[in-house]
Amino acid sequence: MVSEPPTKPALLSGGNPQIPKGHGNTPVQAYIAAVPGWKRDVCRKLDALIAKAVPKVQKAVKWNSPLYGLDGETWFLSYHCFDRYVKVAFFTGASLEPMPPVGSKQKNVRYLHVGEDGAFDEKQFTAWVTQASKLPGERM
Repeated sequence: MVSEPPTKPALLSGGNPQIPKGHGNTPVQAYIAAVPGWKRDVCRKLDALIAKAVPKVQKAVKWNSPLYGLDGETWFLSYHCFDRYVKVAFFTGASLEPMPPVGSKQKNVRYLHVGEDGAFDEKQFTAWVTQASKLPGERM
């Protein structure tokens, strides 16, 4: 029996990988591994900072985006790749101090965009993650 080589996930617009839904670290790491170019390093850094700030964080991939929460059913953060940036969504971002810089059409959601230079305030990001993890998450 000849085994087929593993196929790379398809890339959606903006270079966002199409990853099957799944719970746990494995699908999140598959997502990160499939992200092209500079965005992979950004996603790897975000994942590491989130895991360090919230040691008991639970992870999943849904809708081709990694999700982070504490109970496996509600989520406080996600990110998604676009052409010029990685968009980090704080689902309760309007309650964070200070609020993340980018607004949303959704009342409570706020965003952080990380561009190709990969520069963002890691200390502030970690503070937002810690705060967000203590607020009620969004059921998805």
